[in-house]
Order: sequence, then structure tokens, then C-alpha cells
Amino acid sequence: MTSLSLRCLALCLLLSAATAALAQKAAESTYPSRPVRMIVAQAAGGPTDVAARVYASRLSEVMGQQAVVDNRQGAGGSVAGEITARAPADGYTLMIAANGTLAIAPHLIKLSYNARKDMVPVALIGNSPLGLMVHSPLAVASVKELLALAKARPGKINFGSSGAGATSHLSGELLKMMTGIQIVHVPYKGAGPALIGLVSGEIEMLISGLSSGLPFIKQKQVRLLAVSSAKRAPLLPEVPSIAETVPGYDVSSWYAVLAPAATPRPIIERLHQMSQRVVNDAAIQAKLISLGMDPDWLTLQQLSEKMQGEYDRWGKVVKAAGMKSN
Repeated sequence: MTSLSLRCLALCLLLSAATAALAQKAAESTYPSRPVRMIVAQAAGGPTDVAARVYASRLSEVMGQQAVVDNRQGAGGSVAGEITARAPADGYTLMIAANGTLAIAPHLIKLSYNARKDMVPVALIGNSPLGLMVHSPLAVASVKELLALAKARPGKINFGSSGAGATSHLSGELLKMMTGIQIVHVPYKGAGPALIGLVSGEIEMLISGLSSGLPFIKQKQVRLLAVSSAKRAPLLPEVPSIAETVPGYDVSSWYAVLAPAATPRPIIERLHQMSQRVVNDAAIQAKLISLGMDPDWLTLQQLSEKMQGEYDRWGKVVKAAGMKSN
């Protein structure tokens, strides 16, 4: 190839790169110019889906484009995770997932992606404390009395969950680790069946989402002793937290928005700013609180640190519980 041809080729490559860079800048400056797909790592009607739809309804107004919720449940959220990790990194495919998908499932399922490397955080929607509930006839009225009974009857009290490896399961394992009680895990296929098991007396205790437990609590079919978050829940300020009896105990489901890792930083920052308007909206906060959630806001750095910290913490609980990845 002659030197003239080489110079022409180099010039063409430079022009091509410049054109691509200009096109990307233009795309970033006009973002979003079409609907945004929001993949939800849980079935319709679940707490992650509920949080996602409240968030998406206001985000559509803020963006001026439709935020379309697309439920892709399955395999601990890994179905949604794989779709998101492999999607074009242009800001038009996002994922909304809970801590179970982001911080627990990676310790239990062999995934084809790494959420902490193949995705980047966009925003936190909020936290959802769980409720420590007991079978109504059980003769305890507080966390202190429940722990005393469990210590007096080692291996005799059953605690349920929505499934092995679920947040409700590991919440009970964490309580065992921190208090030394010996209680027996009974997994169910979902929060609904676990609550029915609690009502019927198949299990004596359950740590599960407030959003699903509230109807049973209001009808006095189960008794709520405490919430699992470090602080009392805004919806139930009269109910103590487990941490008031077991210092340091702090468990919440939390709902985060993520994007493919290579998404341009200007788009991530724009989404983050728009999300801040959504989460800080008074009407949205009131709606989330009415559903048993606690709206919260973190910077991108804080959210990244939260995800890593939660991943590390639940990894230790999984190991202590003797669970292995599939």
C-alpha cells in the first residue's frame, strides 16, 4: 500500500471516529428521545414490581417519554439481569431489582453476568422493611419474649420463608447468628403460602414483607412484633424495630435502578437527576409509604457502596447458613 493510500485510510478512520463521537454526543444531548424499557426482575404484583410501577409512572412524566415496565421474573432475577447486562448501552434498557437479585442470588446461583461489573447503578427508589410476625396464639408479645421462648425451646420453633435463599429466609438466619437461638427453617413457594402457614400454625414465626403481611396483620390473623429495619417504619411508627432488642440488626428489601455498564456517563447522570425528582416527589413518597416502603435517596457513589456492602454481608450469612450455589 502506498503512503498516499495509508494517509487516506488514516484520514477516513479519523473522520469515522469523529462522526461516531458526534453522533453519540447528539444522542446524549437529546436523551431520551423514545420510550425507555424497564425490566423488572419479579412477577407482576410483587413488591419490586409495585415499586417499579410507582417509580415509572412519575418518571414518564419527568422524562417526557414512556417508561415501559417489562416483567422478566425467574431464577432469582437472573433472567432480567442477563437481558439487561447484554442490552445496548444507550440508556433505553434499564433494570429494577431488589437486594435479593443483586446481593443474595449471586451467592446461590451461577450467573452468566456480574451485576457489580456488567451494570452500573442509576438510582435507589427506597427500602422496604420486613415484619417479624408470629402465629396469633403464640404466647409472646415482644421480640424479647420471642427470643426467650426460642432459647427455652431450642429447635422447637419453626420460622417460614418465601423460599430457600430468599431475603425472608436469610433474615431468620441472621437473627439466629446474632442471638444464638435455634429455630428451624421451613421454606414455602412464595410469601402468600408462608403467611397462610403462619395463620394456620404450621410455623410459629415469619419475617416477611410488610406489603404482603399488612392485610393479615389488620385482620389480626397474625401478630406483628417488630419491623426489621434499623429504624421504625414510617407507616407503623408505633411498632418497634428488632434492633431495639437486638442492636445492629438491620434488614430491608431495597429497590434499585441499574443500566448496562457501558452506558455513557452523561446519560447515567441525567437519569440519576430525573430519578431524584421522582423519589423526592411528595405524592410518590406518600404512595410508597402507604405500601409499606420507606423512600430513600442516595448518590451514585453511595448506592454503589451500598450494593457492594450488601453483597459482602449476605455472602457471610449464606456461608454461615451452610448454603451452596447451584
